[in-house]
Amino acid sequence: MAELATIARPYAEAIFRAVQNQPASESLEHVAASLNALAVIARDPQIRTLAGDPQLPADKLGALLLSAMPQQAGAAVRNLLQVVLENRRLAALPEIAEQFHQLKDAAQHRAEAVISSAFPLEPAQLEALLPALERKFGCKLYTRVEIDPGLIGGVRVAVGDEVLDTSVRARLDAMRVALTA
Repeated sequence: MAELATIARPYAEAIFRAVQNQPASESLEHVAASLNALAVIARDPQIRTLAGDPQLPADKLGALLLSAMPQQAGAAVRNLLQVVLENRRLAALPEIAEQFHQLKDAAQHRAEAVISSAFPLEPAQLEALLPALERKFGCKLYTRVEIDPGLIGGVRVAVGDEVLDTSVRARLDAMRVALTA
């Protein structure tokens, strides 16, 4: 979906610049939550069908989308939504939200760590692991844990493009390569 990413980038950068130093009602966190809500709404097949109707004006569709949100959107999000709808780019909203999160995380020196484990991690295990990961990757991390029984044991941590694989599966694969070389 390189095309969708290309379409979404200017919108994400514009709203990020617009709210970067704004008060609490337009904070990065509030805008991120609003964009997440809009992304969920934009993925709905019925909404996509409505958006494809040339008889439905952009302002009416925008009002409908805003009324479906769980919290009230700030002015920057309302303005972004109006521009997106006027340009018939509703399908780009989820990608706009994703790129906004990436910009917000970069500005806050944060990143998402996807931790894959063969077994569920206890909160105490996660708390013990997180400081070491933050030192290794050099930024503040927030985590998402995924269960992957194929790892057999250990964890695989992905932060952006970097992967730290200490799983038993990775060790077995490395031993197999060393023995067959």
